[in-house]
Amino acid sequence: MSDPTPVSEKEAGTAPGDPTPAPATGGEKKKREYKDFGHDQEKATHTKVDMNTIELKAEDLYDKEKVDLETVVMEDVFQLLEATEEGLGTAEVQRRLGLFGPNKLESKEQNPILQFLSFMWNPLSWVMEGAALVAIALSNGSGRAPDWQDFVGIVLLLLINSSIGFYEEHNAGNAVKALMDSLAPKARARRDGKWIEIESADLVPGDVIAFKIGDIVPADCRLTEAVNVSIDQAALTGESLPQSKKTGDQCFSGSTCKQGEAEGIVIATGPNTFFGRAASLVGQDDDSIGHLQKILFMIGSFCLVSIGIFVVLEILILYADFKYPYRRGLDNILVLLIGGIPIAMPTVLSVTLAVGAQQLAKHKAIVTRITAIEELAGVTILCSDKTGTLTTNKLTIDKALIKTYGPFSAEDALLLAAYASRTENQDAIDSCVVNSLDDPARARTGIKLLDFKPFNPIDKRTEITYREESTGRLRRVTKGMTGVIIELCTRNKTEEIENRLEADVEEFATRGLRALAVAFEELDHDDHEGEGNGFELVGLLAIFDPPRSDTKQTIDDALALGVKVKMVTGDQLAIAKETGRRLGLGDHMYPSKVLKDGPPPDGPHLTLDEMIMDADGFAGVFPEHKYEIVKRLQGLGHLCAMTGDGANDAPALSRANVGIAVEGATDAARGAADIVLTEPGLSTIVHAIKGSRVIFQRMRNYSIYACAVTIRIVVCFAILAFAYKFDFPPFMVLIIALLNDGTIMTLSVDRVLPSTTPDSWDLAEIFSFAIAYGLYLTMSTIALVLVILETNFFEKKFKVNTIDKKGKYHPKDPNNPQIHTIVYLQVAIISQALIFVTRSHGFFFMERPSTALLGAFCIAQLVSSIIAAWGDWGFTSIQGVSGGWIGIVWVWNLLWFFPLDWIKFAMKATVIKYLRERRQKQQAAVPKTGDVPLSRTQSRAASLYSNRTSFLSRVTRKVGFGQHAPKMSEGELRRLGSIQAQQSGATLARNPSRQAA
Repeated sequence: MSDPTPVSEKEAGTAPGDPTPAPATGGEKKKREYKDFGHDQEKATHTKVDMNTIELKAEDLYDKEKVDLETVVMEDVFQLLEATEEGLGTAEVQRRLGLFGPNKLESKEQNPILQFLSFMWNPLSWVMEGAALVAIALSNGSGRAPDWQDFVGIVLLLLINSSIGFYEEHNAGNAVKALMDSLAPKARARRDGKWIEIESADLVPGDVIAFKIGDIVPADCRLTEAVNVSIDQAALTGESLPQSKKTGDQCFSGSTCKQGEAEGIVIATGPNTFFGRAASLVGQDDDSIGHLQKILFMIGSFCLVSIGIFVVLEILILYADFKYPYRRGLDNILVLLIGGIPIAMPTVLSVTLAVGAQQLAKHKAIVTRITAIEELAGVTILCSDKTGTLTTNKLTIDKALIKTYGPFSAEDALLLAAYASRTENQDAIDSCVVNSLDDPARARTGIKLLDFKPFNPIDKRTEITYREESTGRLRRVTKGMTGVIIELCTRNKTEEIENRLEADVEEFATRGLRALAVAFEELDHDDHEGEGNGFELVGLLAIFDPPRSDTKQTIDDALALGVKVKMVTGDQLAIAKETGRRLGLGDHMYPSKVLKDGPPPDGPHLTLDEMIMDADGFAGVFPEHKYEIVKRLQGLGHLCAMTGDGANDAPALSRANVGIAVEGATDAARGAADIVLTEPGLSTIVHAIKGSRVIFQRMRNYSIYACAVTIRIVVCFAILAFAYKFDFPPFMVLIIALLNDGTIMTLSVDRVLPSTTPDSWDLAEIFSFAIAYGLYLTMSTIALVLVILETNFFEKKFKVNTIDKKGKYHPKDPNNPQIHTIVYLQVAIISQALIFVTRSHGFFFMERPSTALLGAFCIAQLVSSIIAAWGDWGFTSIQGVSGGWIGIVWVWNLLWFFPLDWIKFAMKATVIKYLRERRQKQQAAVPKTGDVPLSRTQSRAASLYSNRTSFLSRVTRKVGFGQHAPKMSEGELRRLGSIQAQQSGATLARNPSRQAA
């Protein structure tokens, strides 16, 4: 088997988990061998069909049944792509751009008009739109003209809500677009025989490109020239060390050149690349509805059912019993429709989420799916990739673990290893050794370089010969693979030292650390090419990919917030365990094979679901494994977040309730993620979790308020209509709704405290609170009307009159315009004041609201009081009342407002306590079989409550990858997984992570 193991990996010596030979016995020493684990390479083949029948188009070139550009011989590649080493011409490039499209993952941009209209495309809006049609088209009765005022008011309310929602969400979308644009890379390509720098998006299949150390590979290519090339494909394989590449090898788009220089021919671009084809699969056939849409569906259904019941009762009683004229009964029905529908609900929630997204952007987190913020608040498990996410993906030396032999110190070993490293054009090993010094300049300070031999796959070591400036003596130092270095050593090498070295290497291997041996010799002459006095073993360095500086604190913070963290990595099991121990994450980790084979029969777990829940992580996993882990955790009833940076993470990022692409992630990962981090580390995730829980509390407070107002309006005005034939003007209900919406929008910046545990929508609690508040407020209005109509209490006590005696209405007429005004003012004030009770957990005055909310409330009540004092609009059937009546309403509302807190406490002590105890009993009774429904729903009805409608999703989906990427078959999907499997290089341990107690 060929051995394309990366240069740096071979130099580093034993891969974790390598068997170490036992010490030699007897007179003959057994040679200690250190096996290197490489990657299987597919041998170059020829096309399976006549190349003359293949046209230069995506349908033929990417049909794996005809040709595989990744494996065919290079001559066939040039012939199939109709290209030469001189590059393509400008005209041909333009033609191919039309055939294959740009070299980028196309964003799913929405038509702004459709996006705006989508805010009016849900059942709550449909009811309001229906009410508008009723007002303009069905109100021509009883000799009255169409109800233009109500029609204009309803349309205005719809447009205001849609405009606010569109503005906030459009701003969030612009932020995402700006992020993606800022990440566009450059590429060097040969065009018309000349090397030029172009946007990587302009590359086409057949282009000849070049890249060197530090460059990002701009497209899938086959190498035509390769000089000591090493490519970092951690985003694909999860391994920390780069892969060596030779002529004819394939390099994937998005990988990074860590060493050497290369030229190649582009074989795939954009959505046709390896990463792009994986990304195009993500979510393409996923019609599942987000968690928030399901909640909106249930809350909306509660409101619609409540309204529907009383609308039916009004039709039966007002028309059948009271014999109302057509138009009079219609006005009463409009009151219930307009006042009961929480028309602002989608907009308020969208604004709350959009404002939250902008706040998260300040912490360098770009939200690409706005409803993910709500789901993040309820996340109970965070699955995280290791390489580049929990760790830095930059190798370093663990100074605390340096082993020394003979009279050398750890500082000596590290300094000598730095001497034997390149200081320019470094590979991963040289870079980590030199940068581990307190001052990297010391790698050449005090010595004069005479000769340097870089690493090569045959010798598997580096070597430097130098003159020590302080003494003038010649010395030679070598570093490299442990087995090679110890074989070179002839001076002061004893059986004891070899046994110690063997034990140290074994210790490093079990801890997932790669070993790098260092030796030196002196030259007793001035010929720097001459023989020395023999190499002596100096030390053994432990190389590892260190955790990010903030990762441990992030994990601790996540655990304190009730979120369990699990590592899911493509790297080896020993490395995963060592990283888990360093992070305090735990080392109860398992190889990916258990996901197929199940828990061992002698293990502590009866089912695979139990093992997944108990595990601290999994190693050696491929994309399908990550996807399966997330899916099973969701099946157990958990909301699951997933972090990652590579194309291998994309399916799991898409499947998770909240996919988080970390800084430096590939286009595929960013395209599949819901949140994109733009600075290194995971600390932003903790900010995001806390921020999302603040946002959740705001949404929950509003949901209780909206449902309570629905109950309050519907029940109150229906009872008044049944008891007194009370005809409240529909337009005034519109005014109440408009002022309510203006005030409630400020909830998006309200002051609330995040919960210390994951949040969840307990709709039974929300509806219970809403019914209690709504009925109580209904009583406050009915009691006021009763006192006014049935007694003279206010007239006698406060010397006020209901109406001027010269008016045409009797003071005790239920439909006296001034009584309408009084009822309007009472309903407007106490309904809005309810928000101060729903937003607090204790007494309302113990939790200070935001200045914006308090200010908006005061302005709304000032407007309501002004309307009550001077409103005299004939079409609304209201008339201004005296200041005495306005004062009476304010005092009345204050007296009824203060007991609301006690209703809240009483509900918590009785109904809410019962509901929670019942839920706990039900959860305890559920067997751990994994049969709990997923946290997402496939309900078609629920999708109607999404701000983005189903038809809009289908339209934007067509904008994406369908034009240039042929549909991937099941066989190709399996092939995608198998290639990643072959190239992962993960050697899995055979023993389980933890034995039965």
